[in-house]
Amino acid sequence: MTATLSTLHSSATANELTLIDNGLIEPAPASAARRSIPLPTPAQLRERLPCSAALTEQISQQRQAVRAVLDGTDDRLLVIVGPCSLHDPDSALEYAQRLAELSGKVSDQLLLVMRAYVEKPRTTVGWKGLMYDPHLDGSSDMAAGLAVSRRLMLSIAELGLPVASEILQPMAAGYLDDLLGWAAIGARTSESQVHREMVSGLNLPVGFKNGTDGSLGIACDAMRSAAHPHQHFGLDDHGRPALIQTRGNPDVHLVLRGGHGGPNYQPAAVATARQALEQQGLAPRIIADCSHANSGKDPARQPVVLESVVDQRLAGDQSLRGVMLEGHLFAGNQALRPQLEYGVSVTDACLGWNDTEQALLTVARQMRAGH
Repeated sequence: MTATLSTLHSSATANELTLIDNGLIEPAPASAARRSIPLPTPAQLRERLPCSAALTEQISQQRQAVRAVLDGTDDRLLVIVGPCSLHDPDSALEYAQRLAELSGKVSDQLLLVMRAYVEKPRTTVGWKGLMYDPHLDGSSDMAAGLAVSRRLMLSIAELGLPVASEILQPMAAGYLDDLLGWAAIGARTSESQVHREMVSGLNLPVGFKNGTDGSLGIACDAMRSAAHPHQHFGLDDHGRPALIQTRGNPDVHLVLRGGHGGPNYQPAAVATARQALEQQGLAPRIIADCSHANSGKDPARQPVVLESVVDQRLAGDQSLRGVMLEGHLFAGNQALRPQLEYGVSVTDACLGWNDTEQALLTVARQMRAGH
């Protein structure tokens, strides 16, 4: 790994030994089913890695810009683009720098948001993301992972880009949510009451993905739930158990990501989704995920999905407010190993930068011509 990680925190093993030596945790007996290792509280990490007043105001304005696109008062296309997951701060920052430069060329038509995913859902087991295992070696140095993730998101935001992430572990949201301009709740967790309650207290736009089987009901129910106030168990910024009271999130929306039966970005599928939202009294605000089942898990097909979404918008379908794209510096993906290729995803295969840039420049031209 890069020096960026090694200088942020000692290894998990060394950290655990220090805590044991200081009497903060007891060594777990061999028969113990679990043990606990203290982590910094959200308040402590935010104090250590603060978001400046100027950056806080920038993020607030970026959230308003995303809301305007979702509400249709801004007719640009929201584009959430970036690596499937972040694993190397250096390549992530290089991608962000390129994206910031591209944003200046297309900002009249596209609102670019950097995909900065530091958690990855797993059907069974596997690498869970930068937050959980920043050294990519199974050491699970989460204290370092939290710090690396927050520092990296701060650096991306300082380039002027809105930051997006999927919130997988509700207890981790407080460490990072002040830096986000947009967030997603994945297909596997949209049904979770805990996630719906959490979203109801977030002051940023959040997209719920349809179920992995392609069904829309779970996401629609999630949107209705998260839009309402809740009172629920949780942790405050100091890590104490607390009764959390939320106001409800008015900026929830649907993300179409396809399902086991195939894609759902085509006109007929979008019309079905729009009708389902309207029937439940939900605003017809839809984002199409160009990856996952919509591309048949073939990253090279993502521009095809993107082109279809733009064609539908130009034909008059204003319910399609945005897209998601998985892209990295170089195409494809790779297995985790000691020596990794720079700028290549270690999770889902991604579109390379050149193809991503060309696709976004092309749709920006198409949208200018369509206006």
